[in-house]
Amino acid sequence: MTRDLAIDLGTANTLVYVRGRGVRLNQPTVIAINEHSGAILAMGDEAYAMIGRTPGHIVAVRPMRGGAISDFDTTARLIRLLLDQVDTRRLGKPRVLICVPSAITEVERRAVQEAALQAGAKAAYLVEEPMAAAIGAGLPVHEPVGHLIVDVGGGTTEVACISLGGIVCAKAIRVAGFDMDAAIAHHVRREYAIAIGERMAEDTKIAVGSAYPRPDEHKAEVKGRELATGLPKTVLVTAAEIRGALEEPVSQIVQAVLETLAEAPPELANDVLDKGIFLTGGASLLRGLDARIAKEAHVAVHQVEAPLECVVLGAGRIIEDFDELAPLFVDESARR
Repeated sequence: MTRDLAIDLGTANTLVYVRGRGVRLNQPTVIAINEHSGAILAMGDEAYAMIGRTPGHIVAVRPMRGGAISDFDTTARLIRLLLDQVDTRRLGKPRVLICVPSAITEVERRAVQEAALQAGAKAAYLVEEPMAAAIGAGLPVHEPVGHLIVDVGGGTTEVACISLGGIVCAKAIRVAGFDMDAAIAHHVRREYAIAIGERMAEDTKIAVGSAYPRPDEHKAEVKGRELATGLPKTVLVTAAEIRGALEEPVSQIVQAVLETLAEAPPELANDVLDKGIFLTGGASLLRGLDARIAKEAHVAVHQVEAPLECVVLGAGRIIEDFDELAPLFVDESARR
């Protein structure tokens, strides 16, 4: 008997749920390759530690960008490694359910599916991330009640109003956690003439980044390379200036929420007003993002219990009862 898998193949992190065993893997979506030999040197946490620290012939790459495959062969090799790590193929080829953003095109959907099949899956199915997130959050998606899900990941932000087991209206933008990191790096370069890497930008976001003023704000050290001299330099940045640097990506996320609410039918909008907005995804942990959305949308915002795992847990619930739930939620055009 094979074990079915659910994979949240995210731009920033990849999570794997094994039927009957729960979440078995949660690692960065990074793979390190020796360009001379083509050999894979590391993946996940080990490869993530190599970003910005490798010699010329070794590259640490993210094969997913904006929730879509940017490097097909590398993605297929990554999925093959995932199947090996969770040790399912010795029982036979598994069925794989992959979570994808609703923003990607049909060609990009096919690319994800073909990468899974090439990696050794018996069959590959797709489910849209907002629906998986709603199921993972424990929302009663089958009821005739509107639920608004905001999934802020690494490469995409998905906003969807869900009712009766389907997405009534949705907005997906390719602005999310990585864009916040890039905004911080751009700010430090412009204001201090210091170049910093994506690791430093992310660390700064985690340390002092916010979307709304807070009473307990601090400063953070930012270390990088001074552009004028090429020498290492450290500067102190405040939470207020980093919040200013994040204003553009944050405002685009908030605007996507407001536009989706505006498109929702009046009855569903009333349901959202009563029940609130549900926030999930790794980048949703940015301090004050819930307060910022609540202020501008005039709706209560709830952070789900496991924002990082919410999507893969929802997909996991589908594969646990695949025959009953797959016809309701799985993309029929992507079935094999």
